Amino acid sequence: MTSDAAMTQNVHDIMARQARQPFVDFPSLIARHASERPGAPAFRCGGDTLDWAGLARATERVAAACAALGVGPDGKVALLASPGLRAIQAFFGVVRAGGCVVPLATSATAATLMGMLGDSDATVLVADADARESLKAVEAELAAALPHRLVALDFQAPGWLGWDDWLARGGQPPAVDHRADQAFNLIYSSGTTGKPKGILHLHGMRSRQANRRSFGLGPDSVMLLSTPLYSNTTLQPMLATVANGGSTVLMRKFDAAEYLRLCAAHRVTHTMLVPVQYQRLLAHEDFARTDLSSFVLKQCTGAPLDARVKSQILARWPGGLREIYGMTEGGCSCVLDAHEFPDKLGTVGRPAPDHDMRIVDDDGRVLAQGEVGEIVGWSPYMMAGYYKQPQATEAFYWRDDSGIAFHRSGDIGRFDDEGFLILLDRKKDLIISGGFNIYATDLESVAAAHPEVADVAVIGIPSEQWGETPLALVVLKPGSTLDPEALRSWVNGQVGRTQRLAAVEYRSELPRSALGKLLKRELRQPYWT
Repeated sequence: MTSDAAMTQNVHDIMARQARQPFVDFPSLIARHASERPGAPAFRCGGDTLDWAGLARATERVAAACAALGVGPDGKVALLASPGLRAIQAFFGVVRAGGCVVPLATSATAATLMGMLGDSDATVLVADADARESLKAVEAELAAALPHRLVALDFQAPGWLGWDDWLARGGQPPAVDHRADQAFNLIYSSGTTGKPKGILHLHGMRSRQANRRSFGLGPDSVMLLSTPLYSNTTLQPMLATVANGGSTVLMRKFDAAEYLRLCAAHRVTHTMLVPVQYQRLLAHEDFARTDLSSFVLKQCTGAPLDARVKSQILARWPGGLREIYGMTEGGCSCVLDAHEFPDKLGTVGRPAPDHDMRIVDDDGRVLAQGEVGEIVGWSPYMMAGYYKQPQATEAFYWRDDSGIAFHRSGDIGRFDDEGFLILLDRKKDLIISGGFNIYATDLESVAAAHPEVADVAVIGIPSEQWGETPLALVVLKPGSTLDPEALRSWVNGQVGRTQRLAAVEYRSELPRSALGKLLKRELRQPYWT
């Protein structure tokens, strides 16, 4: 096992190497691409195209409009919109003005949105027509909070500045000295584990992250993205494509048939998807007849990708497959290039370049390779902290003996003999029954292998005898008449005595976030209240 001193030295070596890398801000990158390749497509969405010259002009106009409303360095502008060309212009225009973009979840309730707006200190809100529908219940409150600072991307309404009217108010774009330590974006956590927290990313981190060379991106690359703008699943590959001068194709909303059509029409080379999207694509009737030969690299993140699905992708979809284990806060990240390690599909790969990851016990002691504990990690691609929540930020840290702050993943896992990470469960999802640790993911994996099971979640419920006991909540495939007791017996026949399911209940569907993450907190709540 590597000594603590050697591991700490590795962190310092990475810090020194990163410090030597020049900082290049995104507005400068856009201007460079506009100068070198003005007519090349930067973004496409819904049949419309925005070339690099057009993007550069638009960001200048938006920056001037932001300045007219007093938004300058570190000022915050909230963006509540589905992916689209105007939303992209707004995003990079705010950055050009020196401001911090606050992309908000279009799926959130009006009350949650108002809470995030207030917490973020945003002084301007830019929204599209679809998103406005979710705000109607609080529109009067919103107008009072941000008078004359509500910008409508694609609609006209009292109290809202139209897009063209807003741009017309701007004069000369401001002169801004973009710095590595400036706020770039503030992304709110999903709130699946409680109140959403603002995750603050700085310019320097986003620049380092986007300029990594491990994705094979270049001016001829075409990135297809189909997840929301408020998600790091979208922002990270989008920013990397912009940094490398490639073209990004955006979908306002994921649809398997349309996704496949776009792949063939634009000769897509790269993509980032979440597991449920891969499953829907592989099951779609158009998949087998779609030309996917242009693909260089497909990526998956957001949740662990089932090994059986990985095998299907490798067999049926050209190009490499990379699974990324990580989180929006950064620090803990592993990559599995499944096409290079087809014998490791049950893992999430090795620590990504420039990452230091360790396994610690409940007392914070570093464990030996192969031992089970919480995953913690450090990298130069970490958030600055939770916005205005220093206590929550400190609680998120695990510190090594030299005081370097690592991020806690909240996940339980272990590294195998070759350094590949095996995820076992979320720490909060661990079921302790009669003193034995039961990993919900183990039971879910067994149940999901039944030919009549479409979806499954295992949670711990109260038990007078054992403290808590595992319950499987199952969605059956259409037409199935499988008896729940028969399914329980089938699963229990394949697991250890201390792992057995107490019961199986059927559901029509399981609650998931917009990115396909299972909302176990919602599933547990009725049993523990």
